[in-house]
Amino acid sequence: MDKSSSSPKSFPSVQTIVLAEIVLAVLALLFFLLFSVPLPGQDRPLWYSIGTTAFEEIAYFVAAWLCFRNWRSPQIVSGRNVWLCIGLGLLFYFLGGLLFFYWETILGQEADVSPGDFFYILTYIFLIVGIVLAVASRRLNLELWQWGVVTVIAAISIVIAWFVSSPVSGSMPQALLMQPVAAQTAPATKPTAKPTAKPGVLKASPKSAPAVKAKPAVPVASPSAPAVIAPVPTAGEKKAPAEAVPGNQTVPVPAAEQKAPPPEWVLALEETLKPLKPYVNGYYIVCDVLLLIIATTLLLAFWGGRFAQSWRMIAAAAFSLYIADIWFKYTTTHLANYQSGGFLEVFWVFSGVLFGIGAALEHDLSSRARSRTGGRRRASS
Repeated sequence: MDKSSSSPKSFPSVQTIVLAEIVLAVLALLFFLLFSVPLPGQDRPLWYSIGTTAFEEIAYFVAAWLCFRNWRSPQIVSGRNVWLCIGLGLLFYFLGGLLFFYWETILGQEADVSPGDFFYILTYIFLIVGIVLAVASRRLNLELWQWGVVTVIAAISIVIAWFVSSPVSGSMPQALLMQPVAAQTAPATKPTAKPTAKPGVLKASPKSAPAVKAKPAVPVASPSAPAVIAPVPTAGEKKAPAEAVPGNQTVPVPAAEQKAPPPEWVLALEETLKPLKPYVNGYYIVCDVLLLIIATTLLLAFWGGRFAQSWRMIAAAAFSLYIADIWFKYTTTHLANYQSGGFLEVFWVFSGVLFGIGAALEHDLSSRARSRTGGRRRASS
């Protein structure tokens, strides 16, 4: 009795796990909503990249831990191999996220293929195998309209994959996305051209010329500081000092702005993996389509019954993973100078959260079903 009573207390209750997962998803949503849009002319800060990575890594690590708990439990109705494959897929995603963060944020590299991609490749393999095993364990008695839904979803996913992977198809939406930027820069160039064309401005420019001639005399009197004093008064704008400072060999300012070069092994590894880019991209597209089709079939197969609730969460997790992957694929293919951390990338966090909730619900439902059957056997005996 003591052992049986102490074993459930070693893990948090399903209510606690679900509540913690929901809190994590809400915090991630607020974080992306508030800080995903950078200030004009600035990049996203380092702390934002650390925050987005932390949300994703926590979500997938907890989900992998919950899946491995189901795998070690002999009372899981859906099968232990199912949760072993899903848990391994989430664990590989966790490791791939760490390598991607190190490669992009710490090293500052934007490689076509990074070492993290190998873990992402394993992620899709184990997730698809795990979900296929879950569907195979249940008899597929889908109706005609359900097969129609699967067919429509498959056709839509293929069209979206073609749209995302084709540069020609993405040229028009890319132009539409770039129009607001061009509209903002166009007015800025017109005012600069108009004053130069006005005669009044041209007449005023000779008046300022004597002042420019008198000011260079100051650095002549102080030859020790011509490099620093001369550029500041001669130009009232900010562009002239930036050009004059490098010419006078003021190295400390640009040296502080430049990043340290990556190690040689990093550049060598990038050059080695670069030819694999088309194959890796094609693999991701095919796996995303398969994952969406299998998730739709899983959702329809487990629509009713006691164990349908947990597998609805798993299907929703697969849908969220598909949305984030397709968005990232589109931005990296069609948008120039895209920085990771866009708003729709929050669906990666949602995917990990939903996988964790589904694993927790499955464990709770299986333990309840096992306790009910045990109570019936005792009553009958």
